[in-house]
Amino acid sequence: MHLRAVAASTTALLSITALLLSASPVGATGDGRWRPEVIAHRGASAYAPENTLEAVDKAAELGIDWVENDVQRTKDGELVVLHDDNLRRTTDVEEVFPDRAPWKVKDFTAAEIARLDAGSWFGPEYAGARVPTLEQYLHRVERHHQKLLLEIKHPQLYPGIERDTLKVLGNEGWLDRWHTRRRLIVQSFSADSVRTVHELKPAVKTGFLGTPAVADLPAYASFTDQINPPHGSLSAGYVTAVQAFRGAHGRRMEVFTWTVDDPAAARRVAGFGMDGIISNAPDVVRDAVGG
Repeated sequence: MHLRAVAASTTALLSITALLLSASPVGATGDGRWRPEVIAHRGASAYAPENTLEAVDKAAELGIDWVENDVQRTKDGELVVLHDDNLRRTTDVEEVFPDRAPWKVKDFTAAEIARLDAGSWFGPEYAGARVPTLEQYLHRVERHHQKLLLEIKHPQLYPGIERDTLKVLGNEGWLDRWHTRRRLIVQSFSADSVRTVHELKPAVKTGFLGTPAVADLPAYASFTDQINPPHGSLSAGYVTAVQAFRGAHGRRMEVFTWTVDDPAAARRVAGFGMDGIISNAPDVVRDAVGG
């Protein structure tokens, strides 16, 4: 009886430990120390053209597990990875299509966007880089066994983009239990967009980009798991206030901050107990916070 009771107690303890580990916040480490996760902003965009497959590759080369990207929709309904709602800043669209001002993403087909050079603006070594589709981006992230912080950009311009995004994620195998628990977060500056994602696919972890008032946090906690503010708006008290709430999945709410490229700033926000730091130069931040 004694041995049987010990075995039962051990089994129960192991089960509880496994449950706690599966629900651990992103910054938890096996050595008992706390380090914020470091996320490559638009890929490692200090070193390669933002939101391109080359930027994903660079993040992988640097050993960065998480990459962040931006999603928008073309005229013919394809989802592409691009930050701005127009194509001028990061492609040669004005040369290829000189008569199509103001060169909005939503006014071009996926085939037209695929013709554009999205790398030369950054450096000649990246000439010929393309604006990837969301499918292409997911394939590259998967190839490197990385994790994805996906931002739905300008959802007011693309009604229904939340459903479209979830459809692509599902088609590409990113909505299974492994991905939704460990490798995927969907965020937006639009609370309505975040809420829509949560309602359409409750298993998906979500984040709200911004700094809502502490008094409003209970409302946000009903549909999101993270509050992700710019680092200039942060204080230790605000981070503690957010983390005092349980988010949409019943776990402690997290805080990812952006965009931090300076070692001193990285150490400052890490001292607030941050869960994640989004950076164009993720290796600089990782080295600064001891990740």
